[in-house]
Amino acid sequence: MREEDEQTRGLQELRSMIFHILRSPPLPISFPTFSLLSSWSSQRPQISPAAFGLLFTGISIALMLFGIVTFLIGFVLMPLVFMLVLLFYFAGIVSKLSEIGRTIF
Repeated sequence: MREEDEQTRGLQELRSMIFHILRSPPLPISFPTFSLLSSWSSQRPQISPAAFGLLFTGISIALMLFGIVTFLIGFVLMPLVFMLVLLFYFAGIVSKLSEIGRTIF
């Protein structure tokens, strides 16, 4: 339970960092209802196109690496799953044969 909370908290922090980076820059048009001081203090730092591209490159590389790891785990465990299915299938055949043997004799 605690691990799920830590994992959820970590994912929320990661999401908030990504959204903080990806926030759109403020509108270049100043509206007459805003004063010059309030519009100056509310401006957010702009991200350069290169940094934006690098961010998405890093995100895509991380997703590819996690995908490769997941694929390798599945590839390694697939023979085990296949052997368990065959074992249960064989156990079912033996069980049915023993039932048939009991009914005949």
